[in-house]
Amino acid sequence: MPKKVTIYTDGACSGNPGIGGWGCILFYGDISRKLSGGELSTTNNRMELTAAIEALKALKVPCEVELYSDSSYTVSAFTERWVYYWEKSGWRKADKKPVLNDDLWKELLSLTRTHKVTFHKVKGHSDNEYNNLCDELARQAITDLKKTQS
Repeated sequence: MPKKVTIYTDGACSGNPGIGGWGCILFYGDISRKLSGGELSTTNNRMELTAAIEALKALKVPCEVELYSDSSYTVSAFTERWVYYWEKSGWRKADKKPVLNDDLWKELLSLTRTHKVTFHKVKGHSDNEYNNLCDELARQAITDLKKTQS
């Protein structure tokens, strides 16, 4: 029986593109783990995807995951099944244009084949304490990166 894990993720960017940060919190029973990081030149969408990827990469064994994100971009790609269409279409959208961030989509899709992931959309910057904490982690990563640049 796979371990049941709950994950919250968020990404942020100072400028878009600009310095970006991501944050996530993983819960397994009474154990929680916070992770965060950032990049000097990125976009908000890349940071949202990176948060989900890094959270899933932190799992050591295949798990059953409830993943919560305020990113419609990330959640809808799975709940509306766009990511499977893109994969089948050679990472092209319905308009035949290339899918942006296909490197991250491929990695995230691969991780969802290791773990059983159910994606949930939460309202950002609202009353969800864990989403708010992930936002703080992402923004702190941006602040930390800016300090290294000055």
